[in-house]
Amino acid sequence: MTAQCLDCHKDLAWLRERRLGLHGGEGRDRCASCHPDHAGTDFRLVTWKEGDSTRFDHRRTGWPLDGSHAEARCTDCHKAELRRSPAATLFRRQVPGSGWVGLDRGCATCHEDIHRGALAGDCLECHDTRDWKPAPKFDHDSSAYPLTGKHVSTKCDACHLSSRVVVSRTTAGDPVPVYRPLRFKECSDCHRDPHAGALGPTCRDCHETGGFTKIAKGAFDHDRTRYPLRGRHAAVSCEGCHDFAVAKGKRPPFATCGACHADPHAGTATRANRAADCASCHDVAGFRPATFTVAQHRSTRYPLEGAHQRVACSACHPRSPAGVPKARLGSAGTLLRPAFARCGDCHGDDHGTQLARGSDCRECHAPAGWTPTTFGTVEHAKTRLPLADRHTEIACSSCHGERRAGLPPLPRSPALGKAGVALRPPERECVACHVDTHAGRFAAGRCPECHDARRFRPSTVGALEHDGLGFPLEGAHRAVPCVACHESLERPSLPATLIGSAPRGARLDLTRETACTTCHADPHGGQFAKRDAGLSCESCHGVERFRPAAQFDHDRATRFPLKGAHRRVECLACHVGRRTVAGRSIVTYAPLSEKCESCHAAEPNAR
Repeated sequence: MTAQCLDCHKDLAWLRERRLGLHGGEGRDRCASCHPDHAGTDFRLVTWKEGDSTRFDHRRTGWPLDGSHAEARCTDCHKAELRRSPAATLFRRQVPGSGWVGLDRGCATCHEDIHRGALAGDCLECHDTRDWKPAPKFDHDSSAYPLTGKHVSTKCDACHLSSRVVVSRTTAGDPVPVYRPLRFKECSDCHRDPHAGALGPTCRDCHETGGFTKIAKGAFDHDRTRYPLRGRHAAVSCEGCHDFAVAKGKRPPFATCGACHADPHAGTATRANRAADCASCHDVAGFRPATFTVAQHRSTRYPLEGAHQRVACSACHPRSPAGVPKARLGSAGTLLRPAFARCGDCHGDDHGTQLARGSDCRECHAPAGWTPTTFGTVEHAKTRLPLADRHTEIACSSCHGERRAGLPPLPRSPALGKAGVALRPPERECVACHVDTHAGRFAAGRCPECHDARRFRPSTVGALEHDGLGFPLEGAHRAVPCVACHESLERPSLPATLIGSAPRGARLDLTRETACTTCHADPHGGQFAKRDAGLSCESCHGVERFRPAAQFDHDRATRFPLKGAHRRVECLACHVGRRTVAGRSIVTYAPLSEKCESCHAAEPNAR
């Protein structure tokens, strides 16, 4: 009978051929083993081994019921609208909807495919028979987009049922989640760009999936912002500027340094009486050293000149100086506006107590340096010792320094100060520094009468000055060289004249005698040695020349006045006698006889 049964029940034959269902398994035996012959319209063709259909062991069909299927009623599945297998079309039943054959094992034959075919394959790859959601078998790491960070705890619907992607609904009117295709290449495919495109489309260059407030360290390029990080800013933590406790973090202002940094100078950092931004003196490499240059300092009330240009800033702008209130210094503790009206505001008095109170260093010094001093010849002219000639060539230290070669050392005294310079040395007269070659013959202070500052020799004494020395130069004396009378001038000049350097015993003797015989030899061989006082050489001779004896008066100087014809007689006519004195032949002037016959021969027959 089996063949005849299958001729009519073609649906069962289809199942037997494919070994599907109960009839394709154990039902391959004779049909009569389960179904007795027809015995009327009310005859039950199916004999249930379990007693009835509700106790049927579904495993006999080759498809065990588990999960929610095990709890479903038979009629929940075996109904006409779900019979979509080809077997359901091979046998027309008199009562539509009756029967057990016609179901298919595919999930979509009973359940609506809410994925609309986007996910190919068996539903059991992701789902089980217990519940549709969540899909217990689905592992997102096996997808093209593994979940990390906050994405792990995000609900599936947040991405797959978002209003951005839903375009269809189920037959019940519910929105259909979209699983594929779903854009995920860029974060902006799902997340709104809070930067409005200013930082580019790739969010992961800055953020990571651990949260928006977590910046991808080392990946974020701050140069893409309006404030590239340079210098010390590059090492500052993001939290140092951005408050991530606020949604999306704050966007700090950055137009000025003061927008982030408090004023560490308590308002003393000003330019033209207006607060200056930190960038005027500092850069992002660090607060110290400052970038305020010497050139910029020229725009202040105290331009830097000379040696001041090489002084460290801290020397004038110290930290925490004594006597200055901390409130004025600010947190930096730096004095930005020191006093500068006087040099003494910064510099101590290196000259001890020698200067009058209130003296200004600029009278003698310039910013180029303490040495050399600017106190020159012009300024020295206002002192007790104006400088001239050789004195202008001498180094200041030769007279004012501690080591004065050739001069007595200065007494060590606190009054000289740190510089050790005697601004008013004790020496005022020439002999205080130079050897007195005249051994005190002339009063102190008289050196300039004969010498100048160019050199000691020759002296400046001329005929006019000689008049004041007790021996006026007159007549032929004016033409006589000094050395002719002052033989000591023939000595070599002293190699040094300073009292500490000149050779001992250096002396220049200048005669004090004024008698003619001091310089001139007696041409008369002592004939007039016994003459009366006051009748010296000049009583007969003048200074113009020795001969003739212009000053000689025969009537006054002798006992033989010339009278009559005697006045016309030549001197040699009477003074004809000669004698030898010390090998020289000299004219005899005295004594001579006063008798006439001594000169005149007696005339013959004279009586």
